[in-house]
Formats: sequence, structure tokens, C-alpha cells
Amino acid sequence: MAVDRPRIAALVRELIEAIGEDPHRPGLTGTPERVATTWAEFFAGVGEDPAAPLAHTISVSHGPAPETEPSGAVILRDVLFRSVCEHHLLPFQGRAHIAYLPGEKVVGLGALPKVVDVLAARPQVQERLGEQIADTIATALDAKGVLIVLDARHQCVTTRGGRQPIASTVTIAARGTLAEPAARSEIVALIGSGDQESA
Repeated sequence: MAVDRPRIAALVRELIEAIGEDPHRPGLTGTPERVATTWAEFFAGVGEDPAAPLAHTISVSHGPAPETEPSGAVILRDVLFRSVCEHHLLPFQGRAHIAYLPGEKVVGLGALPKVVDVLAARPQVQERLGEQIADTIATALDAKGVLIVLDARHQCVTTRGGRQPIASTVTIAARGTLAEPAARSEIVALIGSGDQESA
């Protein structure tokens, strides 16, 4: 379902009036349309299938390189994402770290950020976003295990209320064998080692 831009623009004009401003003054005349375009981008994932980027899989045992069958997890670190908090409609943004233990199917690494993009482009809370990413990868790839770590800064924390500009929120979602404490600890340590390398 496409975002209704004309309706958003009309509502933004009302919102501008509701805060005591004039939507017809020069600085605000184009604002409703600009906000509508922004929201169309921010919420492009509403109604989209997050598993679609994972549709093209590669067989581990019968694929182009069966001799390279992975014996451990595939980890993709530092996937940048942004979303909108559904509580205040303020953005949050950060990094997603994705790990999965393949079964019979793998995907090209470029497909994983697309899953994050689809699920992040809708009103969200960080905890649910991580769970949805984990579920999508686990189900679509029939993975033996999945671990998702999200580290994000929320404008509802950094710019309002307590105004903590450098505070970040870390959440973890785990499935299958990567939900076991030892396996999870190993993956989290590998993800953390990337921070030291880039420092």
C-alpha cells in the first residue's frame, strides 16, 4: 500500500496551524509536500514483504562452491539503518549486526541489509525490529541459528525529555542454536572485536 502523500501534506498544513504558525508564509509554503515526501521514504516498508530480498538462495551442498560449506556463523557487522519510533514519530538510527548459522541455504550478503531496510521503514520499536529481522532470516533461510544485535540512538532520548545526546540502546534477538548462552557470547565477542579494529 503506497503512502498517501496528498493526505499527509494536508494534515501537515493543519499541524502547522495547530502549533500557531502560518502554513502560507514563505519558509513553510513547501513544507507539507516535503514532509509527505520524507514520510513516503521513511515508511516505504509498510506492507512490503521483508523476506523478498532472501528469495534468491544458494544451495550450500549443491551450489557453485560446495567445498566452502560454512562450519560456523556468517556475520555481517555495521549495517547502518534508520527507522521511526512509533511512540513519538521521531527517528532513531544506528547499526545492525547480523549473524546466522546456515542450514542448506545461504544468500548473497547484500540481501541481508535489504531485510533490515524493509523492516526499519515502518513505525517501529527497536526491540520488535530486531525480533522481526531474526524471524525473517530464520524462516526464509531455514537457518540453524540467528543473532541480531541493534545499537541505536533515539531522538526521543537524545533531543527531548532527559536529552541524553550520546545515549544508545542495545538490543539482542536470538534464534535456534545461537540463542544458547555460549554460542551467543562467542558471536557477541566477534561483533565487538570489529569496534576495536575500526577504532
